[in-house]
Amino acid sequence: MVVERFEVQRRIAAKPAAIFSLLCDPKGHVAIDSSGMLMSSNDPPVTGVGDTFAIKMDREALNDYPLGRYEIKVRIVVFEQDTEISWQPLNSYDPPMVYFYGYRLEPIDGGTLVTSYYDWSALDPFWRKTDAFPILPEAALRATLGILARTVAPEGFPEDG
Repeated sequence: MVVERFEVQRRIAAKPAAIFSLLCDPKGHVAIDSSGMLMSSNDPPVTGVGDTFAIKMDREALNDYPLGRYEIKVRIVVFEQDTEISWQPLNSYDPPMVYFYGYRLEPIDGGTLVTSYYDWSALDPFWRKTDAFPILPEAALRATLGILARTVAPEGFPEDG
């Protein structure tokens, strides 16, 4: 079976609105990134589908391709207030690299069940042959959820001890 999507979940002791607010802010993504690639952004929070923001990146953190520092722009493709946000990194390659990152938020007792996903199922066959995908391992999504949890809910769930 070919894997073309990662999904990981974590309970976070914060309301969906607090988590969604952080996820709308490019600086929030820099703060919770576990890969070390996201360096900075000066763009304001997004407010809907079609909004874009730029992020300064450093691919050397992955030690896979010698891209050094660069900037990408992403476009919001799903924006459901306090429920889901997803974005597509934009590029000028031919054929384009089409992939998405996103989060779904589900209210639960004491907080939110957060699902982080990374989907490259729409990738052109040209890019599939390069073995460049997935860019990040599933473990990176899990680690980012851990950083998100300590950022928005430093006390954790009461039963966590």
